[in-house]
Amino acid sequence: MAEPLKNQFGTDVPGIIASMIRAVHPAFPTTAFIKDCLDGYAQRELLPRGRHVADMMNRHLPARFPDAVDILLASAEQPVTRQVAPGMAGFLFMPHLYFVAQYGLAHFEPSMRAQHALTQRFTAEFSIRPFLQHHPRETLRRLSQWTQDPSEHVRRLVSEGTRPRLPWAPRLPDFQADPQPVLQLLEALRDDPSLYVRRSVANNLNDIGKDHPDMLMDTARRWLLGASAEREWIVRHALRWAVKQGNPAALQTLGYGARARVTIESVQIMPAQPQRGGTVTIAFVLRNDDARAQDLLVDLQVHFVKASGNGMAKVFKLRSLQLEGHDAVRLRKTIALNDMSTRKHYPGRHRVDALVNGRALALGEFDLR
Repeated sequence: MAEPLKNQFGTDVPGIIASMIRAVHPAFPTTAFIKDCLDGYAQRELLPRGRHVADMMNRHLPARFPDAVDILLASAEQPVTRQVAPGMAGFLFMPHLYFVAQYGLAHFEPSMRAQHALTQRFTAEFSIRPFLQHHPRETLRRLSQWTQDPSEHVRRLVSEGTRPRLPWAPRLPDFQADPQPVLQLLEALRDDPSLYVRRSVANNLNDIGKDHPDMLMDTARRWLLGASAEREWIVRHALRWAVKQGNPAALQTLGYGARARVTIESVQIMPAQPQRGGTVTIAFVLRNDDARAQDLLVDLQVHFVKASGNGMAKVFKLRSLQLEGHDAVRLRKTIALNDMSTRKHYPGRHRVDALVNGRALALGEFDLR
């Protein structure tokens, strides 16, 4: 079993942060800060640990927010030698951004300066959202300026922080109702040189499409006019949820609007009775029944049994391909059946379909034990 992420933000973190602050602010009460941080620390999960440390920063740093945030930004420049798992190093600065989000709303300029600096160490996509809610006009104006920032981390903050449905974060209902201000920012970033940014742009557009499918399709068609390969990738990635839903407009936009003339052959579902925590492999042959080549988008759909006993479809990407006339291709997918934060597994019969250009073709079923 994988080690809990909170262990990478362990009891050593308050001491490291304290020493970095003390290096630039000798009056900082290191011992009291560490003691207060560790009170109940072990029982908290990853994000609550970050919020708790931020609260203790507020308790022990100078009372004026601008003074406190100047100290935190200076401390962030101190060298860090802490060894953690790949991708976890930036979490050291998670409390700094929680501090800005919680205590900086009345101090717009110092907070923007802090987030600009800190997002280049640990993403400010969560801390920017309270400012979008409480200071929407000023924050959008600043984000518009940041679309031209030299740092890809700052530019990504623009697209990721404005996602209406950002995972792990409260939604932005005003932007769900009217995403036009967000779209204006995405327009400025759609040809960004960084894949890191372009992926975020696509994810944001995908979010918008869940509430405004027509706006997504209009944007996708417009962006595809004279598009580079990089922008085409953004559009395809942005349409992935709509494609999984079998949205005809999305399929047509990507060139898969025609009803596929195909046959499913030689289906294998192995094992037929997989165990929870194991895997199941689904394989089949897809044959072109037409004499002409066909452009095909092929996905796999599993109707997972829920706790209520009802099924809920989950779509897995397979392939997009051009299949020559009367030709055939064998496709295969192995699916993990271990519980995840986004999907729990329950025993019962699970139906499996192939989705070919949005049309479901039955493959069979497996009996999860």
